[in-house]
Amino acid sequence: MPPAKKRARTYDPVKTRAAVLAQFGNVREAVRGLTAEQLALPTRLGEWTVRDLVAHIGMALTAIHRALALPEPPKADSAPLDWPFATSANAAAIDEFTRNIAAEHADLDTYLADIEQSLGALLAEHSGTRILQTSAGAMSLDDYLITRTVELVVHTDDLAAAVPGLDIPYDRQALAAATRLLADALAVKAPGGSTEVRVPPYAVVQCVEGPRHTRGTPPNVVETDPLTWIRLATGRVSWKEAVEEAEVSASGERADLGALLPLMS
Repeated sequence: MPPAKKRARTYDPVKTRAAVLAQFGNVREAVRGLTAEQLALPTRLGEWTVRDLVAHIGMALTAIHRALALPEPPKADSAPLDWPFATSANAAAIDEFTRNIAAEHADLDTYLADIEQSLGALLAEHSGTRILQTSAGAMSLDDYLITRTVELVVHTDDLAAAVPGLDIPYDRQALAAATRLLADALAVKAPGGSTEVRVPPYAVVQCVEGPRHTRGTPPNVVETDPLTWIRLATGRVSWKEAVEEAEVSASGERADLGALLPLMS
């Protein structure tokens, strides 16, 4: 699905790099203390165990390593907003790759530590303008790192949901970038100006075809918190469930987003 023709949101590349490293560090610290029994727990991701999920989080970052090892494409032909709509096409390959990594790495702490060290070195070595060939097309390293914040934040939440009592902090910048990218993806999927979606304190977008409001309170308003929005956008919770649990407020005849969600799964 091509991005809508509107000015793309900008992200501070220095803050994005720091956010990726910080959130990965948060995950690594949390995983370090997991027992064999906890690693064998099921997750909300089909047949994946916690071990599989941890392996996948590492894989989401070594995608940068693999892309940098390939020849550089001549030019970028995609952007971060293309990425959410491209993930489902690669689901089978991602599942197989994840299971193989989980089987190969008995010591997950060492696996994550090696990734953390090598990623820091790669980011110090390469310019953000370096073009990478990704599953969503060719994009700059700086742009691809924005998509990594979504991977890290979404799967941090998956880990916390799978392991009772596991408390993993969220880097503020990582949570902000993930929230904004997925909010903008909604505006791409349902362009328009009749509905205002608010995810304070990080994002406000206009979407859905219909009369555009120009002043005062919009007639159609949806509001929720960042983690609930991310769960909705990635199919971790349904629109109906979120509304019934009062995790979303929605007012107006065009405020029902159920048919538009999830954006990715």
